Amino acid sequence: MQDTRPLILVVDDEPANLRVLKQILQDNYRLAFAKSGEEALRLTASKQPNLILLDIMMPDMTGLEVCKTLKSSPLTSAIPVIFVTALNHETDEAQGFELGAVDYITKPVSSAVVKARVATHLSLVRAEELKETRLQIIQRLGRAAEYKDNETGMHVMRMSHYAKVIALAYGFDEARADLLLHTAPMHDIGKIGIPDHILLKPGRLTPEEYEVMQAHPQIGADILGEDESELISLAKVVALTHHEKWDGSGYPNGLKGDDIPIEGRIVAISDVFDALTSKRPYKEAWSIEKTLAFLDEQSGQHFDPKLVEIFKQQLDKILEIKEKYQEE
Repeated sequence: MQDTRPLILVVDDEPANLRVLKQILQDNYRLAFAKSGEEALRLTASKQPNLILLDIMMPDMTGLEVCKTLKSSPLTSAIPVIFVTALNHETDEAQGFELGAVDYITKPVSSAVVKARVATHLSLVRAEELKETRLQIIQRLGRAAEYKDNETGMHVMRMSHYAKVIALAYGFDEARADLLLHTAPMHDIGKIGIPDHILLKPGRLTPEEYEVMQAHPQIGADILGEDESELISLAKVVALTHHEKWDGSGYPNGLKGDDIPIEGRIVAISDVFDALTSKRPYKEAWSIEKTLAFLDEQSGQHFDPKLVEIFKQQLDKILEIKEKYQEE
């Protein structure tokens, strides 16, 4: 059977040090060895190890130079590098971290320390890979909703970036705003469950048809389900609450005011602004002036009044996004 254990590249110009690390790690990992910086770069390019244990003091090419080279290439920059070195001065460590190393192990090495540090950083890599996979799933589900609906990919792109601008101005930090950017495209995923004759109807919906359409936030929440992932959990919140209204007249749960999650309120105003200012088969695009007047009119009814003011304050950035992501 194929050995699927993580591959660790061990780099040291002293064979005795390579033997020590081999003895410590060989039972749990696949290993590759390099005795110079140049050989380390060649092996990294060909084998793509999961982690590199790298000596600093080597002739011709130091470990610091190897690390700098690895971090400068998009093909190898994500591979975690742990320096294994006799150098233990704070300035040495600082230089290594500045170059992109994730940790230091000092010589002579302790078996327990080596095993613990390697296991920790490999688990961090797996966590990051899982996060990236979840993000890709979210993005693909968003595209599925686009195929089903008559909205466009550019609409989803624009409103997601509007949401990030508003979130930052509201007080989100960069990480939380980015999370909203990535989950906002999922707001209409529930439309997958709406029959085509209703979803794609060019004219006004009957009361019965509109009642069916109002089920799409709950359908979206059901599709995303319960998950410990922060990404998927927030996508569910956005899908479920982006049609709630500040005055409690929205759907599906008639939430009112601050009971509506802030992410749902932000996506609501972002989605409506872009929908109104975009041309569709069933309508012409509204002017910016007309749309802003509508937002003012609906402040305190459909929309959170504070977000309406923030939106207007950020209008220059909003219009830059609108220009950047025009319809193809």
